[in-house]
Amino acid sequence: MNKDQVKGRAEDVKGKVKETAGKVVGNDRLRVEGVADQVAGKSQAAYGDAKQKTKDAAKDVLKRVDD
Repeated sequence: MNKDQVKGRAEDVKGKVKETAGKVVGNDRLRVEGVADQVAGKSQAAYGDAKQKTKDAAKDVLKRVDD
């Protein structure tokens, strides 16, 4: 797992908490901020996932070349 995957998933969780808190207290701004944080978090996590898959694929290719 790389830092983008971790930070993205943490941001997603933070957004879910903010969204829920906004719903509970009736604060639309907090709810919308939570949704925005979730989108940002999911985007960063997806970037991290793609980065990790690319790194893993490159390692696999290099391993095959060395064998």
